[in-house]
Amino acid sequence: MANTTVRGAVAIHGQNPQYLVESVIRNRIYESSYWKEHCFALTAETLIDKAIELKAIGGVYGNQKPTEFLCLLLKLLQIQPEKEILLEYLQADEFKYLRALAAMYIRMTFRPAEVYEILEPLLKDYRKLRHRGMNGYSIIHMDEFVDSLLVEERVCDLILPRITKRDVLEDLGELGPRKSRLLDAMEGKSEHESQPRRQSLAFGNPTSWSEPQSRKQITNIAGLSPQHFPRPSQRICGWFAGALPLA
Repeated sequence: MANTTVRGAVAIHGQNPQYLVESVIRNRIYESSYWKEHCFALTAETLIDKAIELKAIGGVYGNQKPTEFLCLLLKLLQIQPEKEILLEYLQADEFKYLRALAAMYIRMTFRPAEVYEILEPLLKDYRKLRHRGMNGYSIIHMDEFVDSLLVEERVCDLILPRITKRDVLEDLGELGPRKSRLLDAMEGKSEHESQPRRQSLAFGNPTSWSEPQSRKQITNIAGLSPQHFPRPSQRICGWFAGALPLA
């Protein structure tokens, strides 16, 4: 039962969400000690603390062992959290590996137009990420990782579902033209003028807050005092207990 998809899950790309991970890698995840010891009975709320503890992204390493990042990704596919929860994961910009995990899940499961709308703002996030692969550890940046999700066929040793190219979606009227920050800078436009805030997604500028300031910003916006956040994940999952309204 620990390896079955949650009852009532919606098929993604016409199949069981867990099947988006190739069977060989999926079986290695099921057999891994991290999956058995740390992923059993995780929910959309309790998974947050595990994601915060991540030290790297990646697919498989060593003797084809799955990374903890990959194990949590499969768990997300298994429990299929709601869209609002995933957007809250992305808003937690002080936890970069939680954001990377949510971005990977969104790329694999959302509609193409939504993928571009939600992930393109993350191209302004230049923080470093550790990547673990067959050759050991390496350093990449969040914007590189997000760009690979949008243009590459394989990321973290997983084959990504095919995605419609952006220019095709623009021709179909599903997406507006992409704004170029470089062109705006050459024309003397400010970032505020060229990048209106996406209120519909409740998604802020991922580089506008420093890590020490972000929690203070959040408490001010929510009208709450800092003691409402006794644990790192409280802001994200507080709505489970009705403590916070969704943004």
